[in-house]
Amino acid sequence: MSTDTAIKHGDFTGLAEDYSKYRPGYSYDVINAIEGYIGKGNNLTCADVGAGTGIWTRILANQFSGKIYAVEPNEDMRTHGMKDSQNLAIEWIDGAGENTNLPSHSLDLVSMASSFHWVNFNQAIEEFHRILKPGGTFVAIWNPRVIEYNPLFIEIESYLNELRPNISRVSSGSSEFVNNLASKLSSLDNFEKLLYLEGYHTQTFTKDSYIGVWNSVNDIRHQIGEENFTKFIAFIDKKIDDNQQIEVLYKTRAWVISKK
Repeated sequence: MSTDTAIKHGDFTGLAEDYSKYRPGYSYDVINAIEGYIGKGNNLTCADVGAGTGIWTRILANQFSGKIYAVEPNEDMRTHGMKDSQNLAIEWIDGAGENTNLPSHSLDLVSMASSFHWVNFNQAIEEFHRILKPGGTFVAIWNPRVIEYNPLFIEIESYLNELRPNISRVSSGSSEFVNNLASKLSSLDNFEKLLYLEGYHTQTFTKDSYIGVWNSVNDIRHQIGEENFTKFIAFIDKKIDDNQQIEVLYKTRAWVISKK
């Protein structure tokens, strides 16, 4: 992507192909725990809001036998998601967290996977309360990398901070927004029974697919600019051998809460 078409903050247009191919999944231990929390079996009507290309949506579709909706505002992401999900019974809808275009009191489960940080918190919570059935469940979920014990990942992060000191990782599953989420959710008057879950899984990448994950990230690219982002990708390219397999540990973090 050239500087003439510099990425806009929160706009994933042009990133959907890399997002679809390379973004990691989520821990199945967590989705199993969510099903147990709901306690209604697997015949649930679900909506994944801010679905992107449907990575988490497809997990829902494989876990639950009821109706599954994928709500996504970006046409590029939605198009790739529909292609990736064509063998599953998922209905794709043009909508957003603040306005899902779904009927009131119609859903057992609403989720936002790696996307809740992009919406207006109060407006989205009001919308989810509207579309959930009484006692319905909302899940906010992220899958950050665990990099603390890997020298390669630490070196890559250090170089990123050289390019942009004090960079703000908006979409990180370890961001300030995420770390303060429990207190925000527990203070809501119209939701209750907050539960926090963690699960881990390892994903193996080739050099190209590992770089592809970085190419799909919006907030870094926007903040450091295309020239520095090109330098950043070149740095990673030099650090990884062509035939090297990169194992990345991911931590799925989920906040689960019920509508009163």
